[in-house]
Amino acid sequence: MKETGQAQRVVYVIDDDALMREALKSLFASVGLHVEAFGSAPEFFGKKLPDAAICLVVDVRLPGLSGLDFQAELTKANIDVPIIFITGHGDIAMTVKAMKAGAVEFLTKPFRDQDLLDAAKLALEKDEARRKSQKTTSIVRSLFESLTPREQEVIRLVTAGLMNKQIAAEIGVSEITVKVHRGNVMRKMQANSLADLVRMADMLGIRRTTA
Repeated sequence: MKETGQAQRVVYVIDDDALMREALKSLFASVGLHVEAFGSAPEFFGKKLPDAAICLVVDVRLPGLSGLDFQAELTKANIDVPIIFITGHGDIAMTVKAMKAGAVEFLTKPFRDQDLLDAAKLALEKDEARRKSQKTTSIVRSLFESLTPREQEVIRLVTAGLMNKQIAAEIGVSEITVKVHRGNVMRKMQANSLADLVRMADMLGIRRTTA
């Protein structure tokens, strides 16, 4: 099914208890969130994720693949989705393991509806921030790829802190040529300052370190 242009936040519930699934669907729907529910982790893996902020509400004790194992499988598959764990049988060790692996919250049943809604709000905001960061990085990478190979080398050296004279000696051109390349880099990367350029280089992981 084709996603609409207006992205809506989505909460995915994974719980083998049908009554709990329905209760959670009603809870999230009551605050205007789109929610889909699954009875097991494998059902979720077959779902095409929308171009929108999402989070997961997962029961720790699921049939087959447990909630914590599911979390590990998502990490292996490089699927970065904020998770809120719920359980009727939690313990400290389980909580610590889940949180260390990046869970947003670990709630023990029975929990307050508001606590779950607050956790979902935090998780969705976290996913929105991640998506925004990825989009920004994609734009910056596209700008970097528009540079010539020589300009790409110059940006690495400039953001490493080298002066024009040092860069000229490094790449075997005149200092005036370096200034031209440097100006082109600033313009093409849409950078207002050297600090902007350094942040972009760090974002892309291209900044050279100096000895």
